[in-house]
Amino acid sequence: MEDYTFEMMYEDLRNGYQIYYTYVKNRYLLFKTAKNCYTQKLISNNDKNPHPRQTMLTLKRVREIFPFMEDIEYRVGVSDVENR
Repeated sequence: MEDYTFEMMYEDLRNGYQIYYTYVKNRYLLFKTAKNCYTQKLISNNDKNPHPRQTMLTLKRVREIFPFMEDIEYRVGVSDVENR
């Protein structure tokens, strides 16, 4: 994924893909909610590093954290996380 750029991720989000990634030792799901609005859901549960279960992000914030995202995957369709 070294060649995966922010522009590629932005296009994937625009096309309805869900992006899974690791950030600060936690696993998240990211998807587009509305124009310039993205939902970040916490998938992992690390008691030593608690984070909100769901957060709304702007495209600017997504761009800021992109260089620090690890293990990026993208998927299509409804995930089991969204059905909880």
